[in-house]
Amino acid sequence: MTEEMNAIAMGVHVLDVLVRPVDRIPEGQGGELVEQIRVTAAGSAGGTALVLSKLGAGVRSAGAIGTDAAGDMLRGLLEQANVDTSLLVRRAEVQTSASVLPIRPNGDRPAFHVVGANATYGVDDAPWEAIAAASHLHLGGPEFMGGEAAAEILGRARAEGVVTSADVLAPGDPGLLEWIGPALPHLDHLLPNAEQVLAFTGAEDLVAGCRALVERGVGCVAASRGAEGVVIVDADSVEAVPAFAVEVVDTTGCGDAFSAGYLRGLSLGRDRREAAVLGCAAAALVAQGLGTDHGDFDLAAADAFAAATPTLEVAA
Repeated sequence: MTEEMNAIAMGVHVLDVLVRPVDRIPEGQGGELVEQIRVTAAGSAGGTALVLSKLGAGVRSAGAIGTDAAGDMLRGLLEQANVDTSLLVRRAEVQTSASVLPIRPNGDRPAFHVVGANATYGVDDAPWEAIAAASHLHLGGPEFMGGEAAAEILGRARAEGVVTSADVLAPGDPGLLEWIGPALPHLDHLLPNAEQVLAFTGAEDLVAGCRALVERGVGCVAASRGAEGVVIVDADSVEAVPAFAVEVVDTTGCGDAFSAGYLRGLSLGRDRREAAVLGCAAAALVAQGLGTDHGDFDLAAADAFAAATPTLEVAA
């Protein structure tokens, strides 16, 4: 592949409101002073689009948002990051998806979330001409439209020679795996986290769980596991890639940043390990501040960070 990447990030787009640090929620009508409150574009499609753009990819957002002020802000934040938002559809009858995230001092992030317009996007909204012209289609949150709808979109993309990938947003369980199951054979890359893989498959071992997903038709599973890095599994191989040693401020958007870095690396012709290294670097850069859009970095800066920063030693 060439360095040209014309990606569509389709699916979940969220406006995040982040507050840190939050040790506790005040009782009654009590108040609490905090250090930061930020509003960012996010979601398993929106956040991936944002970081892909930072890494030099051409990227378009496709999904549904409301006609409300939150939708205006979300679209504006994506456009500030040079993401093309012309494929976003506006819904007058539902609000833009949003989350309020009280970030704990250790970086954990409980969430208050409204699904909103994300639940309304489906096959009838798919921009077929744009998909056919894309090099990559990343589907963030296929569970929102269901496996049959996701399979139709991914299958038609693949028929046009588009590289396909997906990241599941919801916590995993076997029922959810069956819900999205029809989409799996149409995925070149599935980018879940370790907890999702184990919950989806009922496996006690992460590699066994990834292999079960490969047996369901996925070309390659790159499962992120926080400070333990990433495990990459396909039909023939298993490889562990370590995470970088950084001081974590907020884990919001780290999974989306990994997805963006991994996919961008592949688009540059890097092998899967090298692509995962770029993904881990993007995630580590995002983790050092508040929100998915943290960090003033580009591809060269992410590569330099990866070359200069020690990794955490973990077992495979």
